[in-house]
Amino acid sequence: MKSGVRPTAQEVRLQENDLIVSKTDMKGHITYVNRTFMRISNYAEHEVMGKQHNVVRHPDVPRGVYRLMWDTLKAGNEFFGVLKNLTADGHFYWVLANVTLDRNATGEVAGYFSVRRSVSPDAVREASDLYAEMLRIERQAGSAAAPEASLAWLKSAMAERKVSFEQFTLASCRD
Repeated sequence: MKSGVRPTAQEVRLQENDLIVSKTDMKGHITYVNRTFMRISNYAEHEVMGKQHNVVRHPDVPRGVYRLMWDTLKAGNEFFGVLKNLTADGHFYWVLANVTLDRNATGEVAGYFSVRRSVSPDAVREASDLYAEMLRIERQAGSAAAPEASLAWLKSAMAERKVSFEQFTLASCRD
């Protein structure tokens, strides 16, 4: 779902103790948000319940990063990434996102659980540099091939550094 929100250059900074929490069903529809999600994103609960979680997706984050996230989750693993999110009024906020599988009482995957927290300026710089190149590759590849093209580049860049994207992300977030 496209939010129709026009991005601004205004940053919303998270406090060190802010934890943004949300849950979705298997198709990415929001089933829960905490008060911090609502305060930071400037959405009321009723505005996001049942909506696609990508309502907060900022266009500065390449589609290849989200392809990696979904591939990671489908493989049964948790995902870590530095992400730029969009507020209801077009402002942005950077987070370290941890997305995990949400299992029901019988152990079946029922959806996804995401916790996001503040992230250092160094981690934002590193992610921004990677994402700028990935976005360039996505524009060049065209819409249909964009996620695969930028993800292939990202995997190659991580292989050159001899780290996984998760290792890169977590290392960039160390204080």
